[in-house]
Amino acid sequence: METVIGVFSSRERAEEAVGALLKQHVPEDAIVFLSRSESEAKTVGKQLGASLGGFMGLATGASAGVAAATLLIPGIGPVFALGFGAAALLGLAGAGTGAAVGGKIADSDKALKPTPDAKAAEDVAFFHEVLKAGRSLIVVRTDSAETATNACSILDRLGMGLRGQVPVKTQVSGREVDDVSVIEVSGRITIGDGSVAVRERISQALEKGIKKILLDLHGVGYVDSSGLGELVRTYTSVRGQGGQMKLVNPSQRVKDLLQMTRLSAVFDIQSDEASALQSFGARR
Repeated sequence: METVIGVFSSRERAEEAVGALLKQHVPEDAIVFLSRSESEAKTVGKQLGASLGGFMGLATGASAGVAAATLLIPGIGPVFALGFGAAALLGLAGAGTGAAVGGKIADSDKALKPTPDAKAAEDVAFFHEVLKAGRSLIVVRTDSAETATNACSILDRLGMGLRGQVPVKTQVSGREVDDVSVIEVSGRITIGDGSVAVRERISQALEKGIKKILLDLHGVGYVDSSGLGELVRTYTSVRGQGGQMKLVNPSQRVKDLLQMTRLSAVFDIQSDEASALQSFGARR
C-alpha cells in the first residue's frame, strides 16, 4: 500500500488538487480530505460536487460509500474527513452508510462512528500539529504504483512540498548498536525505489525483533509527497508494533519540508547520533 500526502495552507489549492486527482483517474475511494474547518470541508465538498459531477454526493445526491466522518482529537477538537476512503482511513464503522456531505457535516445521526476497538485513528492523530496549525491535508492510499505516481505528481505541484529534483540514486544502509537499528539514507526518498528501499530496510529490522529504529537523514536531499507519506506510514507502523522511530540529523532541505508542513512537531528529531542513541538508552 502506497501513501501519498499533500499538505495545504489554502482551501483553493486543496480543492484544485482533489479535482486534479479525479481528472487523472485517481479512484475516489483512495482520496481523503482532512481539515479542522467545518466550513472549509463544506466548501470543498460543495464546489467539488458541483464541478466534478457529485464527488461528494452534492450535485446528484449522495453516492454509496461517500462519507463525512468526524473524530474528536484531544487538544484539537473535531477533525472533518471527506471522501469515499474516509471510513477506511479513520478505522470507522459504517463505511457503507454513505453519510452525505451537504448543509450539515457530521450530524450525530449520520456521522461515521469510531469502532470500540479503533485506535483513535492513529494516522489522523499523527497530523495533530499539522491540523492544529490550520493546514489541511489530502491523503491518497493505493495499491497501484501508477496511481501513486500520478497522485504524487499532483500533490507535489500543488501542495507545500519542496520543488526540484535531486538526481542522486537512493542508497540505504544499516547497522545495529545494541538494540537499536541505525538506518542511513542518502539521495532522495521519492515514489518508487526510494520509498521502497526505506520501507524494506525498516521491515527487516522489525522482523528481527528490533523495535528501536533510528533513521539518519543527513544525506537526503529531497523528499516528495510519496516519501513524506512513507515516513508517516512507517512511523505509525513502528509505533503500532510497540516500537519507536526517531529521525536524526536531517538535511536542511528535509528540515525545511518538515517545518513547512508542521510535521517537525510530530517526529522525534535528534541532532546527532550520539544523543539519539542515548535517548534510546543505547551505548554510543
